Amino acid sequence: MSLSYENVTESIAIVQDSKMKYSRSICQTIARIILALLISSLAIAFAETPDEMNSWTFHKEWDKSSNLHSSLARSPMPKRGLYDNLRLEIVCKNNKLQFSLDANSLITSRGRSFDFEYQIDNKSPIIIQMKTYSDSKRRGFTDEKVERIVESILSGQSMFIRIPTLIRTVLSGAIPLENADQPIQQVLSDCGVVLPNMKVEQSTYSLADFERDIKKLSPEQQGRVLNKIKEMMTGIR
Repeated sequence: MSLSYENVTESIAIVQDSKMKYSRSICQTIARIILALLISSLAIAFAETPDEMNSWTFHKEWDKSSNLHSSLARSPMPKRGLYDNLRLEIVCKNNKLQFSLDANSLITSRGRSFDFEYQIDNKSPIIIQMKTYSDSKRRGFTDEKVERIVESILSGQSMFIRIPTLIRTVLSGAIPLENADQPIQQVLSDCGVVLPNMKVEQSTYSLADFERDIKKLSPEQQGRVLNKIKEMMTGIR
């Protein structure tokens, strides 16, 4: 049964009408539980935005247990109904690159190695070794030759992946690579990684950039910046 505003208000009304049978405190507790369920259902419904389902996205995360910050580029999901629910991530954690996989199905036992096969466009398939995390049978990673994997991803339009599982099934999915460049480049930048075959483009500082940045300054700081610009313009003339 899906929760809606009408369902919640009707349920609350029933609770209020039952005051003859239950104490006031019990009724209030039940009402709070119903509202909490509604909020939870809405959070689940909107946890993944359309952009996250259809395009690569960039995220910042913080691990409370280790107090470590990380950044990651997350792939969209393969088309539902055609492939398994698989998701890839390029992660910068503790200033080190990591390539990870998230699946909704069993891969292998915790902390065990498994084969990960990927094919970029029509190129030859490549098989690498990955390893499940110590606390998961459905998530795996590798921190070896990640830059080579990233270069392959940035060079293509589509990535087809296959993962043989412990129970002799094969998980597969086609991951689109359009719009992967910017999120991945942000992760590489956070890790201080410059790929040898990638051109580093320096964008010109635009008037829009200047107007955006100067608004962040105090009036005194703005005055000093404008005076410096005035001096530079006078020298140019």
